[in-house]
Amino acid sequence: MLAYRHAFHAGNHADVLKHVVLLAVLDYLNSKPAGWRCIDTHAGAGGYSLEGHYAQKKAEYADGIARLMDRDDLPEPVAALVAQVRAFNDGKGLKQYPGSPALARSRQRAQDQLRLYELHPTEHKILASYLGTEPGVEVRMSDGFGAIKGQLPHATRRAVLLIDPPYELKTDYARTLAAVREALVRMPETIVVVWLPQLQLIEAAQLPQRLKAAAEAGARKGWVHARLTVAPPVERGFGLLGSSVFIANPPHTLFATLQPVLPWLAQVLAQFDGARSALEKSSGS
Repeated sequence: MLAYRHAFHAGNHADVLKHVVLLAVLDYLNSKPAGWRCIDTHAGAGGYSLEGHYAQKKAEYADGIARLMDRDDLPEPVAALVAQVRAFNDGKGLKQYPGSPALARSRQRAQDQLRLYELHPTEHKILASYLGTEPGVEVRMSDGFGAIKGQLPHATRRAVLLIDPPYELKTDYARTLAAVREALVRMPETIVVVWLPQLQLIEAAQLPQRLKAAAEAGARKGWVHARLTVAPPVERGFGLLGSSVFIANPPHTLFATLQPVLPWLAQVLAQFDGARSALEKSSGS
């Protein structure tokens, strides 16, 4: 787990989907004055150079955020992400990509809080240097899965828990499910945002159904599951075919917001003719 560096994948199709959803959730919360707390269990470095060795090794961003930067037909939620990427680059091309902490920070108001967890020492050092002294932000080099007890419930009863581990260890699947269950027990109205890889692995196939069951049992406002498949199956079962984002207690506007966005993203980010999207919701969301 400590060998994982998100810089290899920064700005790829999975980041695009995850960050479109994250910004939509935070923008909804900002429609009301009460403060919120955003807890990021695997925060990474906060931002990534797209010109560096890691990002250039496979240049995954070229089939992700780079495909969106010059388009003039962006749906509003995608335009919100692109605008923030431009701001992160000071309007000068595409040299860096903002991670979830940077995007959450862009939406943070004086009454809001960020709680950022990262175990990788180098990533943590970069993140702490970038955001560690900002008002309302705490950066900790500790296990984000173990942080839930200390962060929930939140006084305003408004919180977002972002869970996006690398899933390089199969134990990440079980720990993700346990974290969702714990969050919903501690504060049933928590908006839980879980990023999921679409892989040819049984654990990856089973987790969405288990998350739905957990949300049905513990969430007050149901769930939404958004999936984007952009790459074809590969021999021997390796490779990221796409990804999905599962949201427990989604904002009531989220499903309608994502309905036109997902097919558009599937078309624009497609790497083969079978690219597609899927959007599901529980009866209560």
